[in-house]
Amino acid sequence: MYSAYLYIAPFFIIFAIIGLYPAIFSIYLAFQKWNGLSPMIPAGLENFKTVLTDSLFWKSVYNTIVMGIMGTAPQIVFGIIFAYLLNMAFLRFKNFFRVTIFMPYITSMVAVALIFSVLFSDHESSLANYVLSLAGLDPVSWTSSEWGTKLAISIMVFWRWVGYNTIIYLAGIQSIPNDLYEAASIDGASKIQQFRHITIPMLKPFIILTVFTSTVGALQLFSEPTVFLGNDAFTRDEAMTIVMYLYRDAFRLQSFGTASATAIILLILITAIAAINVYLSSGIGRKRRNG
Repeated sequence: MYSAYLYIAPFFIIFAIIGLYPAIFSIYLAFQKWNGLSPMIPAGLENFKTVLTDSLFWKSVYNTIVMGIMGTAPQIVFGIIFAYLLNMAFLRFKNFFRVTIFMPYITSMVAVALIFSVLFSDHESSLANYVLSLAGLDPVSWTSSEWGTKLAISIMVFWRWVGYNTIIYLAGIQSIPNDLYEAASIDGASKIQQFRHITIPMLKPFIILTVFTSTVGALQLFSEPTVFLGNDAFTRDEAMTIVMYLYRDAFRLQSFGTASATAIILLILITAIAAINVYLSSGIGRKRRNG
């Protein structure tokens, strides 16, 4: 009788140690002043007040949302388009293209940092500035300007995650019965009409999933800014994200109370924005009723 519980016990034990306990302890820390060594001092809501009145925190919220929109929204749109193209019957070497578009997702962040530091160098001869020069535009200081930094990091996020969403959408498209497309073709529907009225509505569960995961990932943006800017990441306001602000408080300023308060605020923010995005994406394919 108890053997089944013994089989599943390791999961719950590991989850309690590395998941549940840190979360509960973080909530407790949010109401304490603690530097990691000295005794804890009860602080009430003081940590939340400190965070919410800090201009750098609100700057990090702004940066996170802006870079999240710039890096996440395009990958969802292009992910659907790429998946649709990769499923076309006439496309040759499908497996090659599918593996290629998924490669950035499994690429080491160290390699990504090296690649993008060369592509988006401030030097006029960098590839990004060279492309801009072909269009008659002035070179951009990618690592030192406000919007140059945001754009470079957003492109890095897009490049790394678009393949992940593409594979999910591709699996969704392949689950759509071909009979629907054949019936639409017989009725005279064009490829664009089939894409709009069949593919998109049938992909609705997959879109909701990717919107949710992408929203959570965007609000937890950390790796891309830190590897792109290197040692200057935590001293640059224009690239500071909420998780970087949290990390700075905890491991650089040894203020674990405010870091925990920031984590709780981030949880509330993620829940609210994810719920809004899922609600909006759930309306995809819904027919409007005439009043």
